[in-house]
Amino acid sequence: MAVTQQLARLSPGLLATCRSSAEELDKLCSFALLPFTEYLDLDWAPAPLIRVFELAQVSTPIAAALRRGLNGDVEINPAFRDRRDTVWEHPVTALEPAIAADAAALLGQVDPGAVLAALPEDAAAALLCIGMRQFDGHPRPYLQRHLAALRDFYSHAAHRRLAVALWWD
Repeated sequence: MAVTQQLARLSPGLLATCRSSAEELDKLCSFALLPFTEYLDLDWAPAPLIRVFELAQVSTPIAAALRRGLNGDVEINPAFRDRRDTVWEHPVTALEPAIAADAAALLGQVDPGAVLAALPEDAAAALLCIGMRQFDGHPRPYLQRHLAALRDFYSHAAHRRLAVALWWD
């Protein structure tokens, strides 16, 4: 099974519960704690998105917001690493509501078309410059779809004052 990045929007209270209970965090990461609409699967888009932001020379604060929005801040519950099927290299992290709102505001300033225009028109060249060796076709539509989903996800989290949990599954 492929390992892909997952995000979840959750209340500060539920985040606190996950911090104190590996069982609750396991429910979150098993997609059993929240409605399906509160989760986002970013597939393998994070590293290529970071790379295309670099190619486009996106401003440092916005690029930092993207990285933070894809990596999180503090690990939610270190005891969760002892659970079966966890990805040790990528602990479950979170962004508090205010930080998620900051990320949303900065990502909202991005012009996706301008950023993705930094990719070469040739599919092979575009894939090489963002490190996606095995991909069918040009990566622009794939990255545009995931960037739009990420921006929308954070926008809704900010509007509802929710935290965001991040992990690889």
